[in-house]
Amino acid sequence: MKSVELQNEMSNWFRSLEPVQPIEMPGLWKGEGIPSGHPLDGVLENLGWFGKRFHANKRADALLFQWRPGRLVAIEPGFFPIGLAIKAAPFGRTAIARSWFSYLQKACRARGTTAALKLQTEEDAATAAMIYDRQPIVDYFRRIDGEELAGMMCVRGDIRRYFFKLRRVDAASPESDT
Repeated sequence: MKSVELQNEMSNWFRSLEPVQPIEMPGLWKGEGIPSGHPLDGVLENLGWFGKRFHANKRADALLFQWRPGRLVAIEPGFFPIGLAIKAAPFGRTAIARSWFSYLQKACRARGTTAALKLQTEEDAATAAMIYDRQPIVDYFRRIDGEELAGMMCVRGDIRRYFFKLRRVDAASPESDT
């Protein structure tokens, strides 16, 4: 299936899901990309992406990575311009990139939360959205079921969408270095 067709199919699927309210989001969520023909497909997983953390004050740790077993580190998304990240996506799926990123994680650690959680309209439906502080990115969320959400990352000026799933993690979640 062509990338454009797959992107359209995924967008239609996402829109078919129920909206989510920001008040339902606080907690730790494990992420997983959904292949959709986007250049970033597989990159985050290769680099050790864990997921996202939403705080009760409607702030968020947009990018949580597995630093070492049982330890999470929140990365400052502003360190990696999204346009460059998309262009370098083929490299981001390599073992060399995974190794380099494991060394860079501590240096790129966020010094606080990196995004805001708000109710925002997307395709005529108000749903929870995470707006990055230092990137032209908005992640919209829809409900798959009681414990799982679909996410759609939108980059201003780019018609392609990156899709992912988030599954709520239980209370025995990994410790964070943030």
